[in-house]
Amino acid sequence: MTSDFSLILFWWLLLFSLGVAFLPLTLLFFRNFFDKGYAFSKILAVLFVSYLIWFLGSLEILSFSTKSVWLIIGVLVFGNLVLINQQRQEFKKIVKKHWRLFAFEELLFLVGLIFWSLVRGYQPNIQGLEKFMDFGFINSILRAEYFPPADMWLAGETVNYYYFGHLVTAVLTKLSKIDSAITYNLMIATIFAFSLTAAFSLGGNLVFATAGAQKKKQKASKLRLVLIGGMISALLLNLGGNLHLLYWFLNHGNLSGYWYPDATRFIVQQFGAADNTIHEFPLYSFVVADLHGHLLNLPFILLFLALVSTLLTKIKRKLPLSFYFLAGLLLGIFFMTNAWDFPIYLLVFGAAILWFNYLNHGFAWETLWQTFKSCLFVLGLSLFFSLLFHVHFKSIIQGIALTDFHSPPWMLLVLWGFPLFTTLFFLFFLRRKKTINYQLSTVNYFVLILLTLAWLLIIIPEIIYIKDIYIHSHQRANTVFKLTYQSFVIFSITGGYIIVRVLSSLKKRLLKLILSLFILSLTVFIFIYPYFAIRSYYGLRTYQGLYGLNYLSSNYPDDYQAILWLKKNVSGQPVIVEAVGESYTDFARVSTNTGLPTILGWRVHEWLWRGSFEEPAKRTEEVKIIYESSNLDQIRQILNNYRVRLIFIGKLERQQYPQLQEEKFEQLGKVVFSSGLTKIYQIDLGLDL
Repeated sequence: MTSDFSLILFWWLLLFSLGVAFLPLTLLFFRNFFDKGYAFSKILAVLFVSYLIWFLGSLEILSFSTKSVWLIIGVLVFGNLVLINQQRQEFKKIVKKHWRLFAFEELLFLVGLIFWSLVRGYQPNIQGLEKFMDFGFINSILRAEYFPPADMWLAGETVNYYYFGHLVTAVLTKLSKIDSAITYNLMIATIFAFSLTAAFSLGGNLVFATAGAQKKKQKASKLRLVLIGGMISALLLNLGGNLHLLYWFLNHGNLSGYWYPDATRFIVQQFGAADNTIHEFPLYSFVVADLHGHLLNLPFILLFLALVSTLLTKIKRKLPLSFYFLAGLLLGIFFMTNAWDFPIYLLVFGAAILWFNYLNHGFAWETLWQTFKSCLFVLGLSLFFSLLFHVHFKSIIQGIALTDFHSPPWMLLVLWGFPLFTTLFFLFFLRRKKTINYQLSTVNYFVLILLTLAWLLIIIPEIIYIKDIYIHSHQRANTVFKLTYQSFVIFSITGGYIIVRVLSSLKKRLLKLILSLFILSLTVFIFIYPYFAIRSYYGLRTYQGLYGLNYLSSNYPDDYQAILWLKKNVSGQPVIVEAVGESYTDFARVSTNTGLPTILGWRVHEWLWRGSFEEPAKRTEEVKIIYESSNLDQIRQILNNYRVRLIFIGKLERQQYPQLQEEKFEQLGKVVFSSGLTKIYQIDLGLDL
């Protein structure tokens, strides 16, 4: 554990340094935040460094290397120094005045990073669910010279998926020079820490933005409310569940036997629904530790919401070009990281700009015209910033259709009962506040816009769904998942503001006490969920460390040694043959853990990414021929077609191909690695490794 602490602290120091270096740029956008946007400085740094690496690498101007990453950091740091020079005195005043708050947020980030890193240390294996996919993307990107990266499971093709978040992980891996089997787990903890501090800042700033008309003597009380509101939002987002645990308790009279995944798979046929859906939320994502796009994009989403919330302080003022620039960049990155977030937050942007223009121009054509121009401009920027991604990406969406299924209302109440209560709570608050100051009114309407959009995301899958390859009973599973995930994010951010603002406005102590106790009783079940989820998944008995390949050394010791040899001795991305297998298994372990492309990895995943099973079916048979056929000419032709340089024979290959004829490989090449029954053959195609 001591060595892990050293790695965690080194990782934190790297991120801390980036955050400090990018503080001048952060102030450009979030000067009016109560914390001056300090919580977003690291996210901005990672955003700009990763994007420039990707952009220049996609144009093949700058290769992806550690030197390139440091070069880009150097250029960006120089830009920040120029910003400091332009506002040196003001920058000093800000740091002097707010350093305690900066220190608090830095401590919050560090605690979050250490906490989740240690949690992952109890079950660090990069195995199960879809970790192979995510880890394979990262390792392929790490080997890439330019972008898009090679598809590690379909040799000869590039990744046809939303890989920018994985690239961010690869950038930090290059920068730190830590093994990717460790940085995978550190990245999970980093996103936890990012979202903890960003949600704290965003939730707290909503409370802070209502303080303009309050008297100076109330500053201490005001700051206390800001901190409370921020922490509620942070805890709801990172450690909150839904009311499924309360439902279990009411039905069973106790919490014995509670199974935490049911909270994310409740609207399913097993429990009485007509179809099967998925309705995950961040804590579940942190627990199961798949580095998927919806999790990788979370810090950028919070940054986007923070940017949009700066509109609160810009009423009656012209928006700077930098505002549109960052909004367009973030939306472009959303498409490359988790495409579902692109239309969702374009809608959020449009609604916020419409509201902003209404406050400036009233109910007039000018409001609509200015909104249209702003949305079109930002849409154009987002498409420009992601253009090089679109050039190589083929959409896997098969259209939109009316859903054949609808969620039982009582099930929706179980999942969304708490935000329903806070929404109604907030509406009651708005109705009874007949006279409120302008700034408070502005924030309230902004929160109301966010709530409206969050509920819209829950309603949409009850009407339409995005068509994909999933079977009929799962037709809207992905639509429900990706849309309502963002509902949870929005409800969490606004939840801190609503609870603090409404309770603090109540004058009757008895009413305030009753409502406080009611909220507390609900949140008890929401915050007990982490106990069951973390304890069930991680056990918390034996600390194993942050290295994610221990399962390989235990279950496949010879294969593990072969994979280590490949990582150490093979440069570039020559094609390697390994057994073809199904999704969510240990097949494709070689390509996944080395980043070397194989002829075919997880078949169903490639089917999903390519929209057709024709190519995976063909390649399945070709790989079988390589291992089981005695026709050397036919085998050579296949090897030449895919420019194969290495053939892997290990435990799973012998299991998958019982008619394997190993002796023929001596005629095709030579053994370059051997351990037990595991061998790697180098095939002679007149190429160098």
